[in-house]
Amino acid sequence: MSKVAVVYWSMTGNTEMMAESVVAGAKAAGADTSLIPCAEFSSDSLDNYDAIAFGCPAMGDEVLEEYEFQPMWDDVKSKLGDKKIALFGSYNWNDGEWMRNWEAECEEAGLNQVTKAIICLDDPDSDEQKQLENTGAALS
Repeated sequence: MSKVAVVYWSMTGNTEMMAESVVAGAKAAGADTSLIPCAEFSSDSLDNYDAIAFGCPAMGDEVLEEYEFQPMWDDVKSKLGDKKIALFGSYNWNDGEWMRNWEAECEEAGLNQVTKAIICLDDPDSDEQKQLENTGAALS
């Protein structure tokens, strides 16, 4: 059984709802899953998981949340190796530039993204929830 961590930061609850959908998809595919706020995750946790989904909404000028999520991300990204990862997050302005930049950073680092990143405007609709569940299954 694979072990999947879903690590997220959420201000309004939208990204947390997305994280819960990823967890549901991973569980349905038979994975042992953990839903983890980013402040409780570090590179020391990586050996405990086969795959990790990272979720963060767009903040400020289209960036990752800079006080909790970005420091965690900086800590883990160079240590992910060939672990399967996925990215997701919500926004309520602009056009998703933060996610394009984050995906590009992952590609440049050679990280193993198993699905295209999923973004949603505010809270996820039923189609986006299904995409998130499929992402969870792909990580399993």
